[in-house]
Amino acid sequence: MMINERLGIKYPFIQGGMANIATGEFAAAVSNAGGLGLIGAGGMTVEMLEENIHKCRQLTNKPFGVNIMLMNPQADEMAELVYREKIMVVTTGAGNPGKHVNKWKENGTIVMPVMSSVAIAKRLEAGGVDYIIAEGTESGGHVGEMTTMALIPQMVDNLNIPVIAAGGIADGRQLLAAFALGASGVQLGTCLLASKECPIHENYKNAVIKAKDNDTVVTGRIGGTPVRILKNQMAREYVRREKEGADKMELEKYTLGSLRRAVIDGDTQTGSLMAGQVAGQLKEIRTLSEIFEDMYTGAKVTLSNFDM
Repeated sequence: MMINERLGIKYPFIQGGMANIATGEFAAAVSNAGGLGLIGAGGMTVEMLEENIHKCRQLTNKPFGVNIMLMNPQADEMAELVYREKIMVVTTGAGNPGKHVNKWKENGTIVMPVMSSVAIAKRLEAGGVDYIIAEGTESGGHVGEMTTMALIPQMVDNLNIPVIAAGGIADGRQLLAAFALGASGVQLGTCLLASKECPIHENYKNAVIKAKDNDTVVTGRIGGTPVRILKNQMAREYVRREKEGADKMELEKYTLGSLRRAVIDGDTQTGSLMAGQVAGQLKEIRTLSEIFEDMYTGAKVTLSNFDM
């Protein structure tokens, strides 16, 4: 069963829980366009998350979810809020949601951890999660090592629960490839940055659509905190100092508040312009409805062109 059939939405698309970007308003716009919108709790307090949940409910009557980064100091309180608000879907990152799963599922909440390791995914499956979002290293933001092409079939072959593909998906060809690899749906992030509804600064959007194929870089790989961003002054200085052996305290001065500088202030030089490798494919700002319909139709057209 495809994820859209399970959730009762138009397209098998889940919006990534992008910190400081995935507001209640944006989640509602994604849901209204036929995908599953997510409110990204990263960068929010519990109170802010509650406000965004209520805002989302005001703007859509369609399903939506919440993403919780489990390293957040308020993650437990956020998990409790998800339970109280009877959120339909929760996705998680940066940790094991095991201690929250049974309580969430009392409300019928569908639980989807984001993972890049088959071994950990199998443990989470045993703990009762419903889906695994398998994210390849092509994606923007925090990344693992394996590519989507290699990761998805291994997840599918080793799990009995459905897998959602994430990382490197921006058009119908890549959507069809994800289905061919066994995915039951896809999570989208970078391609949604180039939407009219996305709340990031116009400078950030323009940087994404101007990006070329090799214009992303992973910072923090040496120190074990890899994050894929667009190349800029901050990225170059970070990578240079990292290779020179700078400690985490010194490197943190480059990243502290850098995502907000990009999203809110439009600082494309010292801000953290999180984006995946598909940024090089994106050439224009479109509505979410246009992005979704083009991707879904593109997959059908691509499939019809096969003669094997």
